[in-house]
Order: sequence, then structure tokens, then C-alpha cells
Amino acid sequence: MRVIVFSDTHGNLSAASSIIEAHKFSDHFIFLGDGLEEINVLKTKYPDKNFYCVAGNCDKRTEPTTKVIELFNTKIFMTHGHLYNVRESHELLLRNAIREGATIILYGHTHCRYFKQQNGLYIINPGSASQPKDDLPPCYAFIDITPCGISCAHVDVD
Repeated sequence: MRVIVFSDTHGNLSAASSIIEAHKFSDHFIFLGDGLEEINVLKTKYPDKNFYCVAGNCDKRTEPTTKVIELFNTKIFMTHGHLYNVRESHELLLRNAIREGATIILYGHTHCRYFKQQNGLYIINPGSASQPKDDLPPCYAFIDITPCGISCAHVDVD
């Protein structure tokens, strides 16, 4: 099953909408903060989709900043990242995800794509869907969770 992950839209409803439109057959979308207003619009526009969200440092706190969810028998630790010192290290993320029994760690905040597999954990930052800071195009990520394993890829926003 495919899960679409994006973050840091910062008011760019067009970018957020294009991600949903590119994945009309996907049912699960994870948003990692800094753009909850756009997500609230998308929830109304696409009531048949499942949106899992956390608040970022630029959002009004209508959602928690960290959440653990389970999709397809896989625990996912999701956070915006600003409270976990993600610009310096992944140590706090790893420690908290392990404590929660998560296999996948998702975070945003840095506006830079990131993927690493470490000690059986998948650490993923989907980058920014509208304001990247890594000299690459705006992007998001998808995660495929199957009986054969987990795979992830970054995709440029069209």
C-alpha cells in the first residue's frame, strides 16, 4: 500500500493540491506541518481521503506536533521536527521512535529531502513541497509498505 508524505507547503495550496491530484488512487496522506490551513481545505475537497497531520512551528496548534500512527501493520512516528533538533541530529527522533516501537520515522522542518535506513528503521524527510532549501525542486515522498518490505522515493512537485 502506498502512503504519500509531504510537508512545509507554507500557504501554497496549489502545490498541496497537485500532490493529491497526482495520487488520486491513493487513500493515505501524511502531512508533517507548516501548512495546516491548506490541508484543511484539502480535507474538505477530498473527504474520501485519509489525512494524518502534525502541526509545525508556523501552524496554529490544531494538531499535536508529534503523532504515532499505524498503517498496514507498520508503526509510523511522525513529527514536524522543530522540537527534536533535527537540523543538528536525528538522535532524539531515533530515541523516541524506538521507544514507541515505530519502524518509520517521518519529519519535516528542514525543507531538505532525506532518506536513510538505519538499524531497521526508515528515516524520511519528504523535503518541502513549496520552499526547498537543498537546491533541488520542491518535492514530497511516497512510502510503499508491502509484505515484501518498505520502499521510499522522493518525487518532484509538478
